[in-house]
Amino acid sequence: MVELLLVIGVLVAMFVAYNIGGSTTGPAFGPAVGADAISKTGAAALMGLFFFLGAWTIGRNVVTKLGTELVTSTSVFTLETSIAVLFFIGIALLVGNVFGVPASTSMTAVGAIAGLALAGDVLDLAVMGEIAVWWVVSPIIGFWVSLIIGRYFYARLNRMVAMERSDGPLLDWDRSGLVPIPRLHRTTNHRELIGTVTVVAIGCLMAFSSGTSNIANAVAPLVGSGELAMDPAIILGGVAVTIGAFTIARRTLETMGSDITELPLTAAIVVASVSSTLVVFLSLLGIPASFVIIATVSIIGLGWGRATRPVTVPEAVRKEKAPPVSIDALADDEPGEELPPIGEEDPEHVPSAGDLFDPATTARVVLMQNVVPAIATLGAYLTFRFVPIFGL
Repeated sequence: MVELLLVIGVLVAMFVAYNIGGSTTGPAFGPAVGADAISKTGAAALMGLFFFLGAWTIGRNVVTKLGTELVTSTSVFTLETSIAVLFFIGIALLVGNVFGVPASTSMTAVGAIAGLALAGDVLDLAVMGEIAVWWVVSPIIGFWVSLIIGRYFYARLNRMVAMERSDGPLLDWDRSGLVPIPRLHRTTNHRELIGTVTVVAIGCLMAFSSGTSNIANAVAPLVGSGELAMDPAIILGGVAVTIGAFTIARRTLETMGSDITELPLTAAIVVASVSSTLVVFLSLLGIPASFVIIATVSIIGLGWGRATRPVTVPEAVRKEKAPPVSIDALADDEPGEELPPIGEEDPEHVPSAGDLFDPATTARVVLMQNVVPAIATLGAYLTFRFVPIFGL
């Protein structure tokens, strides 16, 4: 009976990991696929590789935090309760997909485990408080970093990574020797090569950060139960994520390749870089983080930064003394000569914060990102508290 329950638990955990691979490959490599910088097959292979690297190295910290440190006694992690917790995580993914909003598996996993721990009176409030504080602080950090980049550095970054696709392939392969050697195709310019390498590298960083945080959502309950060791759990999770990347992720790659960047490509790179770096940092601390929430708030910060021009003290003084004029006019010594807004190549288009994010959509994402974990917490608590089969 125990062996059968363990097999069921492993299959449920792999199903969760499979869905993680399907839902995270698009955001990670959608911009690269949309820019024809990499194929869907190549994106899936890189997703599987870098997810596993993130899980194998840093992801152990988050598995340990959720599987052993969030509860004062791991006795609550029986095979039955572990399967039920994974079930709640799977339901959260389903709810998010139904509403068209990717639910935070990290927040939902913490919520489900917290509900279990509350029912068994073994929740470590200090650890839960630490996680909750970082959930508040990390989006604020993402917002301000993205705002500063959007306000002061976006134009330069846009010029550096702007990609203009040339005719023909990016690379040719010299197969005259034993080992094929890549060489630039005759029509490929260096800016195109730099832009391509950058967008693929950012996708790899996102895949790595997903591995550091999301592996715990699939395997932490089983590892906490002691029925599955850390190393095989990570391997099984990585395999399932890779399968998801090669199968159901192909559709999300098509969607995200065209839809994610209502954001310009440069903006998508900035948001991905800021969000992934924060997720990796939090994973080093063992904190499960929501990439989607950090990325959403970073988009808001970037849009806000691009919609405002920096005003220096002399400009502010001149504004007080002179009749009201536009900030663009104040920013230059030549009266009447307008400067292009930061990050915009078309000087006639003055961006607003709404150019990069839809307030209604943003509100729906943030609401669902908080409601779904709350439902998982309450549902887990009521289930484990009042259903006799779990014996808590």
